[in-house]
Amino acid sequence: MSTPVPVVCAGVLVADHLCTPIAHLPAAGELVKADDLVLNIGGLAANVSVNLARLSVRAAVCGKVGDDTFGRFVAETLQSQGVDLRCLGVDPSHATSQTLIINVKGEDRRFIHSLGANQGLGPADLEAVLALDPPPRVLYLGGYLILPGLDPRSVARSFDRARRRGILTVLDVACPGPSDYLERLRPVLPHTDVFLPNDDEAALILGETDPIAQADAFHAMGARHVVITRGEHGAISVSDGLRVRLGTYPVTFVDGTGGGDAFDAGYIAGLVDGLDELARLRLASAVGASCVRAVGTTAGVFRRPEADAFIAAHDLMIEKI
Repeated sequence: MSTPVPVVCAGVLVADHLCTPIAHLPAAGELVKADDLVLNIGGLAANVSVNLARLSVRAAVCGKVGDDTFGRFVAETLQSQGVDLRCLGVDPSHATSQTLIINVKGEDRRFIHSLGANQGLGPADLEAVLALDPPPRVLYLGGYLILPGLDPRSVARSFDRARRRGILTVLDVACPGPSDYLERLRPVLPHTDVFLPNDDEAALILGETDPIAQADAFHAMGARHVVITRGEHGAISVSDGLRVRLGTYPVTFVDGTGGGDAFDAGYIAGLVDGLDELARLRLASAVGASCVRAVGTTAGVFRRPEADAFIAAHDLMIEKI
C-alpha cells in the first residue's frame, strides 16, 4: 500500500512561454518590448495539481513529458510545488509539449501550441491510476478532446470503473477550433460527476452560445453536475438539486491564463473537503479569481487560508435560474 493521494490529475502537461501584456501584436519584422518573459509549467493537469497543492490538497499528476530539457523542467517544477510524480511518464519518442502565450493589453490571450508528448497518454495510464492502493478520492481529466491517445470508449470505461470504486470523476476539455467534439464527449458524460467546460468550449461542442442552454444540454447527456465558466462574466451551475448563476469576485486583472484551471482546483478542493455545493462554487470562484492577478497559470493562486479569508470578506452574487 502506497501513501494516499486524494486527487490524481490526468491529462495535458505543458511548458509555457509567456509574455507580460504588450502594447500590440508586432507587425512583420517588428520588435515589441515586454516587461518580462516567463517560463512556467502549464496544461490543465499540471495547473490543477499545483493549485491543489497550494490549497493544501495532496495531488498526483498522470501525464507524459519528453526526455528533454523542458520535460525535466516540468517534472522538477511540479515536484518543487509538492505534486506527486508517481504517475508521470517519460515518452522518449516525443518532445515535451509547449505553448507560446501572447498577452496583449485589453485583448484575450493568443496561443501557439505543440501537442508533443501529450499524444502518448493512453488508456493504460488511466487504468494505472485506478490500480493505486488506496485509490484516490477524485480522478480529474483535463484536456480531453485534444488527447488523441484517449478514445471515448476507453475514457468512459475508466470513468465507470472509477465511480464503481467510489472515485469521483471530474472532466474538463480543450477545443482548439471547430470539430465534431460531441461524438467524443457523449459516451463519457454519463460517467462524469462534474463537467467544467468554459462557454467558448461549450459553444464549439454544441453550436449553442447561451450558457444556461449549454449547461442544461450537458446535464441532459448524463453529467451529474455541470459548471460553465465564463471568465469575467462568472459561471452557470446546473445539477439536479441546484441551478444558479454566479457573479465574480473583485480582483485586479493581469493575465487570464489558467483561470479556468484554478476554478477547477478550487472546486475539487471543495469536493475533497466535503463542502456543500454552494460552498464549493464560492471556493472555486475565489481561487479562479485569484489566478488572474499575476502572469502565469499558478503564481497568483491563493493558498487555502488566503482563499478562506477572501471569501469571508467578499460577497459573491449567486442567483437561482
